[in-house]
Amino acid sequence: MRKTFRFLLVLLASLLLMLVFRSVGAMLLTVEGNGLSPVFIAGDRILVNRWSYGLRVGGSESLFNYGRICKQPIAKGDIVAFENPQDSTHNEILICRCKALPGDSLMIDGTMMIIPSLNNCAEADYYWLEAINPNNPVDSRSLGLIAEEHIIGRAAFIVYSHDPSTPVWSGWRTDRILLPL
Repeated sequence: MRKTFRFLLVLLASLLLMLVFRSVGAMLLTVEGNGLSPVFIAGDRILVNRWSYGLRVGGSESLFNYGRICKQPIAKGDIVAFENPQDSTHNEILICRCKALPGDSLMIDGTMMIIPSLNNCAEADYYWLEAINPNNPVDSRSLGLIAEEHIIGRAAFIVYSHDPSTPVWSGWRTDRILLPL
């Protein structure tokens, strides 16, 4: 009886640690399709570091105002994961490269645009995020500017990759294991 109780206690503690790590430490995303090629291909499992820009707390659907603990700046060229701002359930996670920071100016369709920032009395810092593959339309070109509140973290590396069109026992891409980004 004592061994069973100890086993259940260790199992419960392990599950709790895993949940805490997934919610505040890192998350794994699976690439579906080739909209992110050539950097990512279908079947890649990407580790996203939730602490890379500071831990997100609060937000529009929370009791607390949005903020970040140990906030770090997002840099141009970073590959970031973010919630689709047009998806109210926040289930759709997208990955794009940061092309413009708050305060930067961009030329879009012949029009000069300045990216809003808190320093210029905007309600939040905004970013211009573009898909890695220019043929992928799901980025700032279709979604508009992305508020910092929607940014989850930086894509750190490809953990592993498996060709989804092959059986589980084959199709493993060993050259993409722990591939840094």
